[in-house]
Amino acid sequence: MKPKQVHVTQQPVSSLTDYGQVPIAFEIRRICDVSRADGDVNDFVLTERAVATPLIKDYDAIAGEGPARWRVRFDLSNWGIFAAHSRGQRVGGAVVAFRSPEVDMLEGRDDLAVLWDIRVTPDMRSNGVGTALLRAAESWASANGAASMKVETQNNNVPACRFYSRHGYVLRAANPGAYPEFPDEIQLLWYKDLPSRISPGSSR
Repeated sequence: MKPKQVHVTQQPVSSLTDYGQVPIAFEIRRICDVSRADGDVNDFVLTERAVATPLIKDYDAIAGEGPARWRVRFDLSNWGIFAAHSRGQRVGGAVVAFRSPEVDMLEGRDDLAVLWDIRVTPDMRSNGVGTALLRAAESWASANGAASMKVETQNNNVPACRFYSRHGYVLRAANPGAYPEFPDEIQLLWYKDLPSRISPGSSR
């Protein structure tokens, strides 16, 4: 199937209401077991296996989460917000957190960006929308002075694990017990070095 043409544009914070209309829910049919690679404690191996009963995971349905809450919880003045459109329809979006001291995922660094969110409408998944959004997010982060991009996933989001691995992200941390409300999930933290590409109008 030929991928449909996708246009990605940067959006203002006020667009988050529309942004949240794109569903992020997905069906869990497989999970990844996490182990250490032989001979290297810094490398991880993900082994997929099927689940006995498929279920739906919806990040927006978790209490206190979702795009409508981000403006309440965080200062978004340094964040990048992107929308993907195809044939005039919004088909996805991505958000990059950057230079926000209150965001623990940023580790207190001003050269690290976090891919805070990425979502694609179900009918457009596996059509290149996620790749277009990721490239736009990485380009924006690099142009604004980020040296690395960080992404958080869970071991039950197998498509996301495959996606980030395919795009050059390296799994650097696996944290069982990171989510008390979801004790069976393992937090996975992925990193990718970005090329230096600071725009003339950006500040260090």
